[in-house]
Amino acid sequence: MYILFLTTLALVAFAANSILCRLALYEGLMDAGSFTAVRLISGALMLGLIVSLRKQQQYNLQSSGSWLAALLLFIYAITFSYAYIALDIATGALILFAAGQITLILAALFYGSRLSLLEWLGLLLAFSGFIYLMLPSATTLSWGGFVLMSISGVVWGLYALMGKSSNQPLADTTSNFIRSIPMVVLLMLFSFEYTNLNAQGLLYAVLSGAIASGVGYTIWYMALEKLQTIHVAVVQLLVPVLAALEGVMLLNETITMQFIIASIIILTGVLLVVLQRNKA
Repeated sequence: MYILFLTTLALVAFAANSILCRLALYEGLMDAGSFTAVRLISGALMLGLIVSLRKQQQYNLQSSGSWLAALLLFIYAITFSYAYIALDIATGALILFAAGQITLILAALFYGSRLSLLEWLGLLLAFSGFIYLMLPSATTLSWGGFVLMSISGVVWGLYALMGKSSNQPLADTTSNFIRSIPMVVLLMLFSFEYTNLNAQGLLYAVLSGAIASGVGYTIWYMALEKLQTIHVAVVQLLVPVLAALEGVMLLNETITMQFIIASIIILTGVLLVVLQRNKA
């Protein structure tokens, strides 16, 4: 029950990132660049505090994380923010999740992993769901938002791939957040004239960085110590579902039949790959 509680909290926190970003951008409470900057800085501060309180062994910026991982984290965060200018919460979360999972599957294929017939079927289903989601006759979805969120998902998949071999994921994540700060400074310098700061939007960005990201990752890594790989993969399927439900409750967003069908196709495809890989 304790692990179930931690896992649920972490998933709600991850879904909340979509909610908080959309809330901040929905009525122009904050520009996407500033939201990204505040999110990463507050995330770095919270993670740094957590790591120091947990007394991680020999935590050092130079020996944890990497500049490449920090760059991927920054690209994920900035494309995520700008994508939510045009996308609703449910669609954005689904695209992000699907693009990330498909990236991990294709990466495994690239590194020599052989897919079974069921895994190929799952991958085909996931791609088919993407295509159906973007059919001009079925949706008015923004192509710009779709492309940006797809990039965000792909980059997040690559970031997750880099972190698979980590022996101290919390320390590495903290270091990556801290290393992203110089990139944040450059972002603010180049987008200064478009800066739009509002107290309420600022609060959403801090909550996204410090709580949904900083505390969320900490809880997730605590749960990972007890979860089996198959459980980790399956419970992550719930993130876009939770985000969609939160969008309906908080912003009165509408869940269309087209979105439901696309979600079922994509999530079924990913689940097929996950279950078959675990069986193998």
